[in-house]
Amino acid sequence: MSDNGAGVGAPLNVNAAMSDNPTETVDAAARSLYEAKREISRRVIGQEKVVEQSIIAILCGGHGLLVGAPGLAKTRLVETLGVVLGLSAKRVQFTPDLMPPDILGAEVLEEAPGGGRAFRFIQGPIFCQLLMADEINRAGPRTQAALLQAMQEKHVTIAGQRRDLPAPFHVLATQNPIEQEGTYPLPEAQLDRFLLQIDVDYPDRDAEREVLLATTGVDDAEAKQVLDAGRLVELQHIVRRLPVGDVVLEAILNLVRSCRPGEAEAHPKAAETLSWGPGPRAAQALALAVRARALIEGRYAPTLGDLAELAPAALRHRAALSFAARAEGVQLDDVLAEAIDAAIRTAAGEQAA
Repeated sequence: MSDNGAGVGAPLNVNAAMSDNPTETVDAAARSLYEAKREISRRVIGQEKVVEQSIIAILCGGHGLLVGAPGLAKTRLVETLGVVLGLSAKRVQFTPDLMPPDILGAEVLEEAPGGGRAFRFIQGPIFCQLLMADEINRAGPRTQAALLQAMQEKHVTIAGQRRDLPAPFHVLATQNPIEQEGTYPLPEAQLDRFLLQIDVDYPDRDAEREVLLATTGVDDAEAKQVLDAGRLVELQHIVRRLPVGDVVLEAILNLVRSCRPGEAEAHPKAAETLSWGPGPRAAQALALAVRARALIEGRYAPTLGDLAELAPAALRHRAALSFAARAEGVQLDDVLAEAIDAAIRTAAGEQAA
């Protein structure tokens, strides 16, 4: 199976030993991730779930799409992740006049010392380990498409020449709600390249009070590096080598297939309201994401609880309501919640039997 933009090309069941002492390996990984998560949460207050899912996307070798209104610390989160994880990070502010060469780079014609001329390639900001695509849906479709090859193949082709990106390579894009003026919806092919869509909601009252106290004084907490690129790659390998039980695996397959309106196994609500549903990449994303969450919590295998927690983030950008369902006021998250609940209950019943 070839790799893809979500970084989910590895086989699902990998039972090889991680070391002479796999328990020690997992425990050490969990400690590293706990320190990283704690350090990030010092600067991004009241968004624990968002922080965890962002780390999960990177642990899986994939990309994350952060969706929320302006001012909810999306940019601050990505900047902090770069520092804490020890990745070379760059930021691109997407605007309507941004062009593909502004992201990828371009060849320029220069005068050589001897009087001749030669082309020299000037790298764009995409040549980094963590790219922040800020307000990605402010740019037009042509510029959005410039990221497709990079997110899928981890290299770009410019003037017919392949140029590899640094490893690891991750995109964390921020997106304003599509109902806002001046936004362009991302094409389905690009949405599918994001391992998770991470919804960023308003903080509760206590968290917002803490934000006020922490960010309006003289001092602002600075992030400290906890990991580096080499250690992060090691953690990504550990995630892929955690076993996935048959019950969780079957639940993932049941869930993804139940959200496809044309499938015989489709959930009745999904068949009635969805115009299209998730493909195999969604199942791959879930199979990795549940492992990553288990590792963060120091467990040696994922559970149905991990699937229930992460399924909305893996599915909501890989499905769409029909026009009739939208006209009736149906909410996509409600449809997915019914399908997720049914898949979990079925798998739990089979496990009990």
